[in-house]
Amino acid sequence: MARAIWSGSISFGLLNVPVKLYSAVARRGISLREIRESDGARIRHRRVAEGTDEEVPYEKIQKAFEITEGNYVPISKDEMAALAPKKSRAIEVQDFVDITEIDPIYFDSPYFLGPADGAERAYSLLASAMEGSGKVAIARFVFRNKEHLAALRTDGGVLTLTTMRFADEVVPPSELEDVLPAEQPKVAKKEVEMAERLIDSLTSKFEPTAYHDEYREELLALIERKAEGKEVLTPETAEPEATKAPDLMAALEESIAAVQGKRDGGTKARKPAAKKRKAAAPKKAPAKKRAKAKSSK
Repeated sequence: MARAIWSGSISFGLLNVPVKLYSAVARRGISLREIRESDGARIRHRRVAEGTDEEVPYEKIQKAFEITEGNYVPISKDEMAALAPKKSRAIEVQDFVDITEIDPIYFDSPYFLGPADGAERAYSLLASAMEGSGKVAIARFVFRNKEHLAALRTDGGVLTLTTMRFADEVVPPSELEDVLPAEQPKVAKKEVEMAERLIDSLTSKFEPTAYHDEYREELLALIERKAEGKEVLTPETAEPEATKAPDLMAALEESIAAVQGKRDGGTKARKPAAKKRKAAAPKKAPAKKRAKAKSSK
């Protein structure tokens, strides 16, 4: 049974809807320890002062900002506490927007919002109104001593909240080095059309359950085999190479043919085999015609 990790209220206009926040994600990572290779002894990490082997207790450690290499501006815990966002239990709605206007790069962590005791009617009213409008609410709230931007929407009558990144936290492509070449290479119209055909041939309805964490599954299988004392062979891996320019069209054509063949093959496999028709026997001429033919001879 999921437990609420935060409680507060959604506030927009003069309406307040008390809610509880639940995590919408169940992390499925595999926790691995660090051990010494020679004897399997557990590795422990200690907080030590640089240049010495002296371990520093947690209460003697403070935050600092490095302005130049080796030159720090210390910030005390009291100063950090004074600067922390004011604790609030309100999810303050700022605007309502179309979800298509939000680039997915801004989304961070998803949560569910459930009604607090006695707030079921107000919760249902807000969920129904948002579902009818088709809009997403952009809000601010303080969670775990940090101010967050968030998107609120409905999913089957349930309100969901997804924390978002602020604009200055997203790196624009223009600031990245070597993302695009100085001169854009020319692409033939036919190549673009073929690439679009390949996209169309691979287009399907999104089914979340169709995708699995293959790395996690293979790692678990490896751990099980080793735990059972079975021999484990390490396969050789090769770095994939980019398709060369002259081979682009050939690669696109082969890809489309492969996808089409796979789909046609699946369709044929599902269709029942057609029944062979018996060859129709030649029709006999009427008796009168046969008699005429004999008399003429």
